[in-house]
Amino acid sequence: MNEHSNNIFERGQIADVGSKGINVLSLFNGMSTGHTALDNVGIKVNKYYSSELKPYAIELTQYHYPETIQLGDVNNWREWDIDWKSIDLLLSGSPCKDLSIAGKRKGINGSNSGLFWKFIEIYEHIKQLNHNVIFFQENVGSAPKEDIGIMSRAMGVYPVRFNSSLVTAQLRDRYYWTNAKTKPFGMFGDLVTDIPEPKDRNIKLFDVITDGWTNKEKANCILESESRMATSQESLKKRYVKYFNTIVYLVEDEVRVKTNTVKGYDVLTEEDCLNLSFPSSTTRRGRVTKGKAPCLLQGNEPLYVLKDKQVRMLNKIELCRLQGFPDNHCDILSRNKAASLLGDGWTLPIIEHIFQYLPFKKAREEKNVITEYKHKPLNKTGT
Repeated sequence: MNEHSNNIFERGQIADVGSKGINVLSLFNGMSTGHTALDNVGIKVNKYYSSELKPYAIELTQYHYPETIQLGDVNNWREWDIDWKSIDLLLSGSPCKDLSIAGKRKGINGSNSGLFWKFIEIYEHIKQLNHNVIFFQENVGSAPKEDIGIMSRAMGVYPVRFNSSLVTAQLRDRYYWTNAKTKPFGMFGDLVTDIPEPKDRNIKLFDVITDGWTNKEKANCILESESRMATSQESLKKRYVKYFNTIVYLVEDEVRVKTNTVKGYDVLTEEDCLNLSFPSSTTRRGRVTKGKAPCLLQGNEPLYVLKDKQVRMLNKIELCRLQGFPDNHCDILSRNKAASLLGDGWTLPIIEHIFQYLPFKKAREEKNVITEYKHKPLNKTGT
């Protein structure tokens, strides 16, 4: 055993929290997915400190976890009244706006994503008082590799990369860092997060929609912008083509085009293009190009696209399911407020998978699973 290892398991220091539970500090807490995941894997929480600014995120947290201690702005962390040495687990999902391909790519020192350095300041401060503190950090999979390298070297460990499509019906590519379980890698022995990939649950988008139909196997990644609903069919479809949202067709029918395939047909959707330049051919019988129009060559037209099918955005229940939450988890919020939090949040089954490797003994007999509601739902708020 290496007593200087950064691998908590290798050092043999698995904390026995007993009936007391662990003390958690969650930065950029959002909707408290970290607390929910801890509950669901059987790790009891003693104190849960939250740094969050969105009022409806705080509202949802206090609804599910009324004992949560709200701290306010992470920039004011030195003013927080915390017994820092008592913190067992530090959680962080620092903003990805400056790192994501959906943003302006200002990088890890941008005004939003630069808040990562507040996490580093806090981690270093706690580590001076409690060198066994465990951390967990998440960020977007489309971040530039240079920024991922900078972040990894600041934390002393490189991440694993999982896609939520393994455990939900949503495409959501993310990096995850933790010092709970690591291993050396490469000729220089750099530490990497040693969490295995979760098993594929084979959940399709059609499995989670409440009505209508879809031709896609997986939903596009839920973004915070999902909270700003499109106002017309045209804008819905435009955003869908740009991967900004997912649409569900309201009418459960199919437009089939006869083709020379094993099935004998292809299903035509609004993002596809139909080539009928050889209508009498016994071998072509119509040609469907999925997602893009074929190269326009002489004699290769006319081309047609499907129009005027009514579509809708994902509803609140579907959004919850795509992030792995129970249908009623966001009942107290409007659809758009729930979409904002879910779009900015973590995929619950991924976090549960990772948290199974945290070095804290489980307290399953006192488990408070989030799906076991013992209070009446409040009235919905907002619009």
